[in-house]
Amino acid sequence: MADMDSPLDFELEDSFQRSPISRKKRKKVIGLDDLLTDFYKEKSLVEKEFKRAKASKYYNSDDDDDDNAQTSKEALISQYVDECHQKMEEISGEDDVSSWGIQVFGNQKTPQQVDFSEFGIGISWQSFMENELNSLLELSADKEESFFEGLLENGWLSRLVFTSNHVETSIAKWTFDLMLYSSKEELMTSACDFWCSILSSRNEEDKPMMLFEWLPTFSELKKPLEIYGFLLDSPSTSSNSEILDNAYDRLGPPQNITAWIKFVAACCQAGKSFSIFATSEAEKIAGIIVFLFLDRKLQGLSMILNECMLSVIHFFKDKEWETSCVNVAKHLAFRVPKDLNCLRSVECISGVDTRSKHLRSALAFEILILCLDTKVADAEEVLRLLKSVNVKDKNCDLFKIYIYLALAENWLLYVPLLEEKPLIKEMWGVFLRNCSCQITSTDLRSYASKVRNKASYLLQGTSVHVLPREV
Repeated sequence: MADMDSPLDFELEDSFQRSPISRKKRKKVIGLDDLLTDFYKEKSLVEKEFKRAKASKYYNSDDDDDDNAQTSKEALISQYVDECHQKMEEISGEDDVSSWGIQVFGNQKTPQQVDFSEFGIGISWQSFMENELNSLLELSADKEESFFEGLLENGWLSRLVFTSNHVETSIAKWTFDLMLYSSKEELMTSACDFWCSILSSRNEEDKPMMLFEWLPTFSELKKPLEIYGFLLDSPSTSSNSEILDNAYDRLGPPQNITAWIKFVAACCQAGKSFSIFATSEAEKIAGIIVFLFLDRKLQGLSMILNECMLSVIHFFKDKEWETSCVNVAKHLAFRVPKDLNCLRSVECISGVDTRSKHLRSALAFEILILCLDTKVADAEEVLRLLKSVNVKDKNCDLFKIYIYLALAENWLLYVPLLEEKPLIKEMWGVFLRNCSCQITSTDLRSYASKVRNKASYLLQGTSVHVLPREV
């Protein structure tokens, strides 16, 4: 007998219907359109990658070509520039860039040390040591130097001197040496101020109020310059940057030259009240000051050099000035180089007073005579020589003509010759017109444009009836 729990026959046949429902999603049917779309997408991507690679290849190739072309153009332009520069140098000679400047100071000597003990104890110090106030300060003889240095730097030494109107020898020599030889700037400056103040002191009657036991002489003022390395006899025309004897650190000028200049100016302003300089010595000092103007390292001292120059010029008495002016001019004319330095030596006399104009004119005339290499000293003969120069000649040195033109300008415009002698004024106008009209704007010779422009400028300011133009 069959088991009651076993399934029936029809239940077995319906197993398919009773099977669990499948949860898997039915796959989407891919049609022909989808296949074509995917194909074209892949083809488009491949073409883009191919074009990108190809473009990158061409781009790199173009960069290389551009770089090569750029390098070739730069090399060609550089070659053209070098050729043009070389041709311009051959035409002009590059003389337009020349400048003034000579080496006025050479190797310095070892300066002497300022030893306070050499000057002895002054009366002022002795009286102070004996004063009851010293018991409060407790100063001893070994503190003497530092004590006086403090008085000097603080201005008390000059007050003590003005109180008595008397300068002892020890104080005068000690402060003089500090001013010109001390390496301490404060002491040097204080000593210079001390001397300038006592030399310029005047009473109500405009007479010197100070009594000096000692005053320096010209030789004692010349000695520091020799120690500084000043080339008194033969100033070098070499560049200031040139190193002599491998001793650059010892080349001048030293800082004490400033105090020297100020002291000379103070001595000249004091006039002949103290008889520090003789007339001939003052003439030499004027030449020294002009040479200091020619050192480019001293351009920062132009103001005090100008003040000193004016003081020296007005040191001479009226009856001495005419002769001394000519002596100074001839002395300088023989020593200054006949280049732009001679123009600098004339132009550094920049005062607008009568004596400054007189000296400037005399110096320019003496230098012009030496430049022309002639023994003629007459104004008319000098201008005839200038007027006869053929500036159109290609062999004419226009640099020399520029020097002649500038010197003649300073010579004639600061003296009444142009107004007193019409013939000189007329010949001056002819020389200016020759330089202005016979040198064309296309003339590429060195200094051609400078000569033409300067002559044209001077011609406009000179109202003259010129002679017929010379061919």
